[in-house]
Amino acid sequence: MTTTDIQPFEVSLGGDPLTGLWARAERAPEDNKPVILAIHGGTYTAQYFHVPGCSLMERALAQGFDVIAIDRPGYGGSKALPDAADLIQKNADALLPRIPALLEAFGRAGAPVFMIGHSIGGAITISIAAAQPDWALTGISVSGVGLQTPPESAMAYAQFPDTYFVDLPTPMKDQLMFGPAETLATDMPEASHMANTHCPLNELKDITGGWQDRLRGLCATVTVPVQTKQGAHEALWLMDGTLVEDFGACFTAAPRVDVGVVADAGHCIDFHKAGAAFQDAQLAFALSTLPAAAD
Repeated sequence: MTTTDIQPFEVSLGGDPLTGLWARAERAPEDNKPVILAIHGGTYTAQYFHVPGCSLMERALAQGFDVIAIDRPGYGGSKALPDAADLIQKNADALLPRIPALLEAFGRAGAPVFMIGHSIGGAITISIAAAQPDWALTGISVSGVGLQTPPESAMAYAQFPDTYFVDLPTPMKDQLMFGPAETLATDMPEASHMANTHCPLNELKDITGGWQDRLRGLCATVTVPVQTKQGAHEALWLMDGTLVEDFGACFTAAPRVDVGVVADAGHCIDFHKAGAAFQDAQLAFALSTLPAAAD
């Protein structure tokens, strides 16, 4: 496997373009590992999952997984959605029915899928799983999403100009997304800047507002195994007391929930020294969700 195996794609699904990165692994025909479907967070493109030195895509390929990292609506070349206060749910509603056609275009029609979502992408992943899709979702792993954001976050986004897209200044992003300097992977945070982009403002308002009103009901209807992790130096979500464990406890219908805190990492766990072990744990959890692995 080389980085050249990871290629950009653009497919037209329902007449609308969807872009991102994808790659097929070399594996035996009987190997039915799930396709890893990675959903990025706000202010990042699908490139979040393929930053040199911290690439989930490379790690997944090396372990024999096919992997697709999509650009969510409004990111990369994927068509933006109409503005809405519940833009996170609208993302889920738009993506959920398109997954079978995406798998067909990828050459894995009907394959089992394991979803990995970061931050707002984690909230969207939960929303998709909560809909109990009729395609073969084996489980989910989310990070950088939780029960409660600091109140000042919602107040800050309320002061932004009333536009569809906003750009967060890079120094501000670096302060929010990363832990202390000694925890960072090589060349971070600068290496991550290749994935930076604008973000729909209503995504930021939703994740700090309405999403938190909806999440308990959504989590309670997820019926696949769930893994949820937070960085110990998380700056965007409150982690006081039992909030991390309480978030995991919301998944009352899931057959298995793996909850934990990753030491020496901030919001973007992937971009820290702990990122490699974190990604290995996500992929191991993906394997454990297959029926054959449970026997």
